[in-house]
Amino acid sequence: MAIAQPRGGNATEIAEAYADVAARLDRLPFTRVQRGILVRGGLTTTFDGMDNGIVSFLLPIVTGAFALSGFEQGLLGSSALIGAIAGAAAVGVLGDRIGRRNLLLWSMAFYSAAMLVGAFATSGGFLVATRVAAGVAIGINVNIIVPYLAEFAPVRRRGHFVGSLAGFFGLGFVLAALIGYLVIQHFDQGWRIALIVVGAPIVLAVWWRRKLPESPRYLVSRGRIEEATRVVERLEARVRASLPGGELPRPDRSVDYAPEKHLSRNSLGAQLAALFRRSMLRQTVLVIVLWFCFSFTYYGFLVFLPTLLVQRGLSISESFGYTIVVEIAQVAGYYPAAWLSERLDRKWSIVIFLSASALSAVGLAFAQADAQVVVFAVALAFFLNGAYAPLYTYTPEVYPTWIRATGVGVSAVFGRFGAALAPIAMGTTYASLRFSGVFLVLCGVIALAVGSVVVLGVATRQRSLEQIAG
Repeated sequence: MAIAQPRGGNATEIAEAYADVAARLDRLPFTRVQRGILVRGGLTTTFDGMDNGIVSFLLPIVTGAFALSGFEQGLLGSSALIGAIAGAAAVGVLGDRIGRRNLLLWSMAFYSAAMLVGAFATSGGFLVATRVAAGVAIGINVNIIVPYLAEFAPVRRRGHFVGSLAGFFGLGFVLAALIGYLVIQHFDQGWRIALIVVGAPIVLAVWWRRKLPESPRYLVSRGRIEEATRVVERLEARVRASLPGGELPRPDRSVDYAPEKHLSRNSLGAQLAALFRRSMLRQTVLVIVLWFCFSFTYYGFLVFLPTLLVQRGLSISESFGYTIVVEIAQVAGYYPAAWLSERLDRKWSIVIFLSASALSAVGLAFAQADAQVVVFAVALAFFLNGAYAPLYTYTPEVYPTWIRATGVGVSAVFGRFGAALAPIAMGTTYASLRFSGVFLVLCGVIALAVGSVVVLGVATRQRSLEQIAG
């Protein structure tokens, strides 16, 4: 894959073109055109959720098939997340260099190949290796889609637009639960069939190759002015055709779209260093802490939920059935969170939903009856996944275009590290912590995230990306 290089335009021309492109994108009303970009991009996140969700249903079956130890169970649960750390790091290196769209499509194809190979695993070690490879692709895919969508989102709908990823992600867990319930437990070698089904995105990658445009903000930031202009013109023509009157609003020239420095030529070292300069340090620290805490809690809870329920005395069938209910609650949590983030701001939406998550974790820790466990598990899934909606939006908003993918990638590395650490920590400490101790630990991690966003968070609602990065 060739690395895209700047293709012309001096600093002044790039600055003027960037301001023009940003203003024209922000003035576009929300129509089926942007909705199509959102659905296609969001579905790639659904496969990420499906991949991470399916491992919780594989664990009880594969553990018996390959006689896995407790540590090996934890390693299998974390294998894709370990690979995703490398994938997230690659986003920072490649996402601001070869383009959002190309990285998105190639990662989908690589993921599918790894999953299909994994379906024919002959040992636990072989399966772990293919899960790590799939995780690399997932780490790239799910993190490049965040800046990609943010750069297309209309200002007034950005919270809903980018926050929708939480809903798509939760949908993946629901589909994984259905596959686990209907396929894995009912068919001999059903886990192999499940991996083949989950490896289906390669079909979409080929289909969407001509459907997804490259981000005009990215193109112009790399000096590819003519390409950026063509993409914007095509978008405007499609949006205009979908409007009753066929007229677009004028760009809002009262907004300062002053472009950023270093738009076209920048080294990886400069990009990474910029994240930790004084002007960016506060937000970089915040998103790193948030993504680590979110991911540790989310994956510690969901990956081991069926296993924890079985260890409480439920059958595998009952455990899988309850997990479907819990994971449906994730999808429902996105809608009120996205609504709130557009009206109250991302910062306080995160605080509210995380606080409710902490209370749910406390309730789960002290639940006695099975019904109480399910109720508090549903509440935790609802509020925790709901909190992802404003977080998905907030993360790309606080970075300028030239380091947006780098910033998302660095925060994702820490998020994936938290995600990879959680199943191993839960698998190795469950014997001493027991059921209640596990969820009290998760509550403490959530409390750290709440305190961080209260102290360090900034308002981003109804502001252009350029104003926020300012």
